[in-house]
Amino acid sequence: MSAPPTIALLFTTFPKSTETFLQREVAALQARGVNLRLYSLWGGGGNFRGLPVRPFPKWRLIPLFLFVIPWNFVRRPLLIGELCKGVFTRRAPSWLNFWENMLGAGFAGSYYREFRRHPPTLVHGAWAGAPATAGWLLWRILGLPYSTGAHAYDLYEHGGDWWLMEKLAHARFVHTSTEMGRQLMVARGADPEKIFCIRRGLDSFPACKPLRPHRAKLRLVCIARLVAKKGLDHQLKIYAALRAAGVAFEAHPVGDGPLRAHLEGAALALGVTHEVKFLGHLAQPEVWRQLEWADVLLHTGVVAASGDRDGLPNVIPEAMAAGVLVVTTPTSATTEAVAHERTGLVAGVNTPDEWVAALRRLAADDELAARLRTAARRWVEENYDAHKNTARLHECFMKVIAP
Repeated sequence: MSAPPTIALLFTTFPKSTETFLQREVAALQARGVNLRLYSLWGGGGNFRGLPVRPFPKWRLIPLFLFVIPWNFVRRPLLIGELCKGVFTRRAPSWLNFWENMLGAGFAGSYYREFRRHPPTLVHGAWAGAPATAGWLLWRILGLPYSTGAHAYDLYEHGGDWWLMEKLAHARFVHTSTEMGRQLMVARGADPEKIFCIRRGLDSFPACKPLRPHRAKLRLVCIARLVAKKGLDHQLKIYAALRAAGVAFEAHPVGDGPLRAHLEGAALALGVTHEVKFLGHLAQPEVWRQLEWADVLLHTGVVAASGDRDGLPNVIPEAMAAGVLVVTTPTSATTEAVAHERTGLVAGVNTPDEWVAALRRLAADDELAARLRTAARRWVEENYDAHKNTARLHECFMKVIAP
């Protein structure tokens, strides 16, 4: 009797508080009876829902360089030569991406003998960086089939991952969570037949709170890492424009990041510290409480200088599910969920007056607000159900690992 199929899931860091969508996917696959082996290449570890999460101890790189690589120069000269040629003749888009790929290569070199002794049916990299590099090299070394996710960071940061197209070319299937991402990969030459846009999702839908009847003082929330692609500099200018226009509001940016000190200084310079309270990183239950409090979620996403940008941030469908109105920029895939005048409002990031006009409408027009909220909730229920979407992901896995 053959052993049941096993999927080795490779993550950069797992579990991670800012990547709850990955935890939902693992939980849903586990609930469907899939045998899972979880590996975290950078940090993470411990246990998740009774499953051990194996971290990658970096001391394993020492025997890799001392013994494994020299030995494979003898055993696999063509493979090692090809990889070395690629490393030294093709410039990495950034040092960070270079080391991400080296991390994935180090994992594959350190663990391939273990994977040879106990081969999984499929190796799946959650991201197209280090995890996919590990899966791709395990295929090159052992012939193990692999698949990968490819999302906004993988596709856009400094023009995309260093070895992206090689990894996509040999993957059994590619999971992306936006149509924007799928179209980009097809435009770059990836096989459209094996790229699947499968959105993230919610395990359960929160109650859609009633519309707050008196919104003369708007409650605004932004839930984002404080990094360049979130456009918080522009958002602070929107708050200053609201203040100058005499629109009463209170704003809660939720999240932390390297730009926090800069943004707090900018808020002081713009004179909006009375209205804007930076709450820092909050646990997920506190984030939901902020959504219960808020009237409107603001998303001011931009294309960062590095090329990085959002896909469809999970907080947008989460806010839509909870009955929070959404105003967003048209950057990236946000408009796949927030259709202007149908499920939310869209405004240009460099036109604060548009945002002032949009927020005034949402404060005063109950009919508009009710219509947008109803349509937004319907979109989330149709497109952002974790059980339906993970069923599609599960189907992709099953087609690959079927005998």
